[in-house]
Amino acid sequence: MRIEKILVVDDDALSRSYVSEALVRNGYVVENAENGHKAITMALNCRYDIVFLDLKMPGLSGLEVLRKLKKHTKETIVVIMTAFGSIESAVEAMRMGAYDYVIKPISIDQIEFLLKKVQERQRLIDENNYWRSKVDGNGDLQEPIMNKRSKMYKIYQNVKKIAQSKASVLIQGESGTGKEIIAQSIYSQSKRNSGPFIKVNCAALSESLLESELFGHERGSFTGADLKRLGRFELANNGTLLLDEISEVSPKIQSKLLRVLEEEEFERVGGSKTLKVDVRIIATTNRDIPVEIGKNRFRQDLYFRLNVIPIIIPPLRERKEDIPELVEYFLKKFSCGVNASVKEISDKAKDMLCQYYWPGNIRELKNLIHRCVVMIDSDILLPEHFENMLNVNIAQKEYELSSGQAIEDVERVLIYKTLEETDGNKTRAAEILKITPRTLRNKLNKYKNLQSDFMIDSDICNRDYAVKESFSGHQ
Repeated sequence: MRIEKILVVDDDALSRSYVSEALVRNGYVVENAENGHKAITMALNCRYDIVFLDLKMPGLSGLEVLRKLKKHTKETIVVIMTAFGSIESAVEAMRMGAYDYVIKPISIDQIEFLLKKVQERQRLIDENNYWRSKVDGNGDLQEPIMNKRSKMYKIYQNVKKIAQSKASVLIQGESGTGKEIIAQSIYSQSKRNSGPFIKVNCAALSESLLESELFGHERGSFTGADLKRLGRFELANNGTLLLDEISEVSPKIQSKLLRVLEEEEFERVGGSKTLKVDVRIIATTNRDIPVEIGKNRFRQDLYFRLNVIPIIIPPLRERKEDIPELVEYFLKKFSCGVNASVKEISDKAKDMLCQYYWPGNIRELKNLIHRCVVMIDSDILLPEHFENMLNVNIAQKEYELSSGQAIEDVERVLIYKTLEETDGNKTRAAEILKITPRTLRNKLNKYKNLQSDFMIDSDICNRDYAVKESFSGHQ
């Protein structure tokens, strides 16, 4: 939390002036009210982060002001100022929602200590709210340590060096290769691991929502903005921010990101105050950014800022020596603590898995082993257990094009066929097709008026479209 505006309410002019001047000297914007009625009027027209409120005032008492303030906004922190004779009333104020109370006369040290407590408390609340909204049950996934023959071994060795710097990192690789795990590893081994690790999926949000998520917004900045909200950059201050699928952000957001990277400052949506932050950026992408730059879809200057330290993760089909160890790891992970029949996997089954193309990379392998643990009753996994579980490898299928057939028609059939193979799972289909979920949604919306084509049925799936050349995994 950034304390930006404070209201001091006290009928004693000397006491009010002393507290206000102490706050101003510490860099805060401070306003004053000499009675409860004025304080309420001011609070209705302006949001204050903290209110220092005298308990004993003529007219409207401190308790009455507190009750009205809390009814108007629960966000504002109220600190009660009281004399020794009214401690019981101060305790009652705490029950009504006051944050703390201080005994008059107040020292500057007391004020500074209280403000530090408020900031730390609110930081923990903000982080807790963020993580509670993002918990998905997969946060404990870590790849097993690979042997020196693995292509991942050198990457993990380099992570130890990369973690010690503040330089921006760009992690590139296909969907499901474990980019987020590498990012987590960098954070965990860094000097910033005592600070927050905040994530945002850039592909999952529209431009306006992403702008608000990243930079926060002021109350009233747009319809529905009833409260001030901290953005991910503020939540990640003194820590690390993971920008997942950075290549999906709009030019407007790219411009704002470039400024934060260059100057370490920004403004909230609807705000005018410039905020400074100290954040390490780790970005991921499943696209070829230089190609995106060539198509004017990504800023070259932003790419240079992000790509200070590049990490390129090979797809699973190019590191098949890792598959046996990954299988053993996931088998142990998913069978542990549950009443599972499956305890091991045969060598022939491992060989079969090593021959598969793995368009969904490690994520697909992980999900396959998880399904086997849940569904298979055998003690040992055999090749026949995988025959009906492995997803059809669309990238290796062959189709033939009839002359005069539009590319758009072939694309539509391929999309529908992929959705059929994934039981309608659009996220999984997007991974296989090597496009983002947002691109897939846009294409499906484009087809929505063609109701007969939109249905995934045997008629569509049996149409004779084929390509004499195999689709590569990168098309």
